[in-house]
Amino acid sequence: MRALVATVSVAVLAGCSMMPSFLGGSNTEKPKPAELAPSPNLIGLRQAWTARVGQVDLPLSVQVNGANVTVAGSDGTVAAIDAATGRDLWRVSVGGPIAAGVGSDGKVSAVVTRANEVVALAEGKVLWREKLGAQSYTSPFVAGGRVFVLAGDRSVSAFDGQSGRKLWTQQRPGEPLVLRQAGVMLAVGDTLVVGQSGRLAGLNPINGSIRWESPIATPRGTNDIERLVDLVGSVSRVGDTVCVRAFQTNVGCVNAARGTLLWSKPANGSEGVHGDAQNVFGSESDGKVVAWRRDNGERAWVTDRLQYRGLTAPLALGRSVILGDSTGMVHLLSREDGSLLARVTTDGSAIAAAPVVAGNTMVVVTHNGGVYGFVPQ
Repeated sequence: MRALVATVSVAVLAGCSMMPSFLGGSNTEKPKPAELAPSPNLIGLRQAWTARVGQVDLPLSVQVNGANVTVAGSDGTVAAIDAATGRDLWRVSVGGPIAAGVGSDGKVSAVVTRANEVVALAEGKVLWREKLGAQSYTSPFVAGGRVFVLAGDRSVSAFDGQSGRKLWTQQRPGEPLVLRQAGVMLAVGDTLVVGQSGRLAGLNPINGSIRWESPIATPRGTNDIERLVDLVGSVSRVGDTVCVRAFQTNVGCVNAARGTLLWSKPANGSEGVHGDAQNVFGSESDGKVVAWRRDNGERAWVTDRLQYRGLTAPLALGRSVILGDSTGMVHLLSREDGSLLARVTTDGSAIAAAPVVAGNTMVVVTHNGGVYGFVPQ
């Protein structure tokens, strides 16, 4: 798995200072990735275009707004791209390395820099920048004329989208360890849904007050590392149902209108999930791909054909479940049984974020900064 998956940060002085630590540390040889069967090419895809951003060493969320995507590179580059042509709509540097990005509602985009600043952009220009009290590893969420930031200490702050004025902060008790990985933040109706430790919480976006909390996983073990519980993006939302992964612990679904837990099942993965009305899909830490039934969490199928290949979070699209791997390949599996449908290649570096679809184009971004658009043949 990518380095960001295994890195944790120790919260010091109520989260104002972050010190790196590491899970594991064993010198044992890594398992050999599964041999790939020849692609049956049951789905035709052609590479329509390529573009570039800087190298991607950050928790990247590729934002889709209509037929456009917004991407970011670690060097400070943020670009909005027409997914039909690969042409830049705008491109700008925020003036320093980026720690988390990018969030966008199609008008305002936002990233967090390694200097602990949230930077808002519009039409390729910097609107404002504001200092944060703690580092963030989650892309800002932009909605309703506001920019919401989930910090590494799992505090949540809201800023006015046009002026940058801080509107409120919701501070929760700090955890001994938090992941240096993207967390969970989305809107369901008029509720801001965020991941805080092993819980999903529903917040009032106007003032930050908590409307409900629902546990996905609870801490276990005898030390801080064993007791680490954190929710990781991406998520699967269908209507009011939000399904998420707790890092190497559980996968579960919550009714976000009522704040009630629907089910939670043991699962040992570190990347987010995606899904459809029938199933929730995800990759486990050993590379097995699993489909859980959305109504009760029972397994619908599991496949080991991509075992130990360093998989991304999936994208459920059409009749496919699409995942990138650590060698730059993108695999299309059947949503019905996990069998291989097709495979496409990029630049040989790891796929840096879950694939997305914008208009008629599937877009993937690589660690080396390649942005690829694939369309059906």
